[in-house]
Amino acid sequence: MKFKIGDYISRLKEENLVLNENELLEIVNKKIYGLSCNSQDVKKESLFICKGNSFKEEYLNSAIAKGAILYMSEKKYNENVPCILVSNIRRAMAVVSNLYYSDSREKLNIIGITGTKGKSTTAYYIKYILDEMARENVQKDTGILSSIKTYDGKSNEYSLLTTPESIEINERFYNMVNSGIKNVVMEVSSQALKYDRTYGIDFNVGVFLNISEDHISSVEHSDFEDYFSSKLKIFKNTKIACINLDADFSDRILSTAEQYCKKVITFSTKNGNATVYAKNIIKVGNSTKFEVVIAGRQREYILNMPGIFNVENALAAISVAYSLNVDERFIYSGLKMAKAEGRMEIYSSKDDSVIALVDYAHNKLSFEKVFESVKQEYKSRKIVSVFGCPGNKALNRRVDLPTVADSYSDKIYLTADDPGNERVEDICKSMSYNIKNTPYEIIEDRGEAIKKAIEEAGKDSIVLVLGKGAETLQKCGNKKEKYLSDVYYVKESLKSLPSVIE
Repeated sequence: MKFKIGDYISRLKEENLVLNENELLEIVNKKIYGLSCNSQDVKKESLFICKGNSFKEEYLNSAIAKGAILYMSEKKYNENVPCILVSNIRRAMAVVSNLYYSDSREKLNIIGITGTKGKSTTAYYIKYILDEMARENVQKDTGILSSIKTYDGKSNEYSLLTTPESIEINERFYNMVNSGIKNVVMEVSSQALKYDRTYGIDFNVGVFLNISEDHISSVEHSDFEDYFSSKLKIFKNTKIACINLDADFSDRILSTAEQYCKKVITFSTKNGNATVYAKNIIKVGNSTKFEVVIAGRQREYILNMPGIFNVENALAAISVAYSLNVDERFIYSGLKMAKAEGRMEIYSSKDDSVIALVDYAHNKLSFEKVFESVKQEYKSRKIVSVFGCPGNKALNRRVDLPTVADSYSDKIYLTADDPGNERVEDICKSMSYNIKNTPYEIIEDRGEAIKKAIEEAGKDSIVLVLGKGAETLQKCGNKKEKYLSDVYYVKESLKSLPSVIE
């Protein structure tokens, strides 16, 4: 991790990113002992990276005061401190962070997953399968970078981003290698692909689950094409692609994968010509049984995680396992045990008169899947839904989510979901204009909304608490405030009902 400045410049030159090489000749032999893009955690003798549209020169000055001896930027600021001037700061950040952390990514078997819906669940399905194999072989559990948790062998903690910045990604890879981890599965967001957070990462397997309009705003993707084309970038550095033939625009996804990848594996619940095909899908209590056909062989699998739509996610995991030659028995046992925190978690009253379901569903496609599944699996129950929309981004959700909920719900509660710098009331009112047929209430406090929804749901009802899953932070203003989680409020609210158990 103690490389010379000249080493970083050489790497950047290989990518044609350096604009002022001749100005840096006097410092090429000096070593860097820290790397950061956050002025709050700069260490002595660090390289500080000036990135982001909201970057301010005061951040650089703060970093220099804390010990930064060099900065990298697309623009010169402080003339008293050496600057590596680059043409693409985000790509350059990925390049230098990889070197700083000793090219650790090259020592790992990396599986990347993208899609609008199901990334976290699929990631955990894969992790459970690979962990089963690892334990028999007395190896370390699989590393994971997901929107739920991050595990790198050194720490196991809740995540703040679906895909972190490139510095953190490479630090996590470094920790994994030093911990003896061989396999890592990671969610790959459209933002990560668009802004080069994953630049230079070679995915042994890349999974494309599905695509639907999401993350369209002035601060994310300008339109659907920008969103879609960003996600397709995952294949440019992928060896084996696993493609969902049931996804919208599957022809385009497939053709892009075939253009870049050495091998393509397909999966489907509808197309019998897929490499991995599921049939005879049946619901048994809260479990789902289905048969999978691969290369003429047939095997039954069981998911104990609710939601028939999760069969698609399971097929993605099976496809990955198949591509890695994982034994069927590890696939079977891994899927049977698999769960993902805050995804399709079911809680109920003692007499089952009220059921509550907590899920991370937060966009049109995930809403449609959850509501369709609930309508199919709980035919006789009244549906009560609780959800919100984030502030300052993904504005299309304010139309999509209430529209979908309006089609299925008997009562809707609109509430806070990471409002940021917008007023919760304003966000909820914007959503309410798209509710045409269903009674609704606006309750700004999310915990109170969950409590009232459960207390007033009535007999033979199911309350869907959607959007945050197991998250324990709420973005309010420019801060992230502690939030006890949807699961906590669901459990506490159910306890207030007569004769309730978890």
